[in-house]
Amino acid sequence: MATKPQTLGEWLKWAERAYARHEVALGQVAVSAHDEALYLLLRALELPLESPPTVLKRKLTAEQAERVTEVFRRRLEERVPAAYLTREAFLGEHRFYVDERVIIPRSYFLELLPAIAEMVEGGMARKGARAGVGHPVKRVVDVCTGSGCLAVLLAHQFPEAKVDAIDLSPEALAVAKFNVATHHLAKRVRLHHSDVFDAVPTAKYDLILSNPPYVPTRELRGLPEEFTKEPRLALDGGRDGLDIIRKLLWQARERLQPSGLVVLEVGGLRAAMDKNFPELGLHWLHTEDGEDCVCVIQAGRLLNWPG
Repeated sequence: MATKPQTLGEWLKWAERAYARHEVALGQVAVSAHDEALYLLLRALELPLESPPTVLKRKLTAEQAERVTEVFRRRLEERVPAAYLTREAFLGEHRFYVDERVIIPRSYFLELLPAIAEMVEGGMARKGARAGVGHPVKRVVDVCTGSGCLAVLLAHQFPEAKVDAIDLSPEALAVAKFNVATHHLAKRVRLHHSDVFDAVPTAKYDLILSNPPYVPTRELRGLPEEFTKEPRLALDGGRDGLDIIRKLLWQARERLQPSGLVVLEVGGLRAAMDKNFPELGLHWLHTEDGEDCVCVIQAGRLLNWPG
C-alpha cells in the first residue's frame, strides 16, 4: 500500500477495497466485506465487538498497524478464513472455539431451533393426557457435531434433556469437548466417536438433528479457496451428496421415539432430497432468507420407509 491508513476507519475502507481486488470469498463468518473486515480489525486491536462508531476515529500505533497488516495478509493472500485467524465463531449469543480441525459454524438451526422445539414438544403428549399437552424433551442427538456448537444449542434449548453429540473425526471431537466444557455442559452432553450411529449405544431419541456433509464430491474442486481450508470430511457428502444422509435416515428408524423427529440441514440438496426420498413426506422449514434448506421427517414415515 502506498500510504498506510492511520485510523481504524481508514483501515476499514482500505480492507473493503482489498477484499474486492483479491475477490475474497465470504459466507463463513460474514456475508459482507465491511462486516468481516471490521470484525477482524476489532479483534486484532483487542477492542470490544460492540464498540461505538466513534472507534473508527482511533489512530493505530505502529505496532497495531503491523498486527493489522499481518492479519489481512493472511486473510487476503493465504486465504485463511477469518474464524481460523481469531479462533472463534458465533451462533447468536454463543461463542465457540474453532480451528482448522472443524468446519466453521454457520447454520440455520440457530434461527429454526425454537420452532423445531415447539414441533417436538407439541407432538409428545403423555399417554392419557389431553391432546396437545406435551412434556419436556428427554433425549436429543446432534449427528456430525463438528465443533459441538449445535449440541450446545440443543442443551440450552432443552434444559431437561440428555444430549448426545456424534462425529467421525477424533480431531473435531477434541474441539467439541473443549466447547462443551467451556459452556459448562459436560454433565449433560456426551460425545461419541462414531460413523453416524455405528458405535453409539442404543437409545431412543425425541429429536435427531444433523447438519451433515452434503457437498457432492465433484463440487468440492469448485469451492473457493477459503472453503477448502475446512476439513474435507466435514464437507464431502459422496457422489451425489447424500451418502451420510442415507445412512443417517436408515439408522434413525431404530433410534426414534414413536413421535420423534429427524431434522436435517442439506444446503442445495432440496430437489435431490425430494427426488430420492418421496415416501418420507419431507416438510421444509421456511428461513428468513428463503433458502428453506432444512427438512423435518416424522418417525412414523421412517418406520414405513422401504429404504
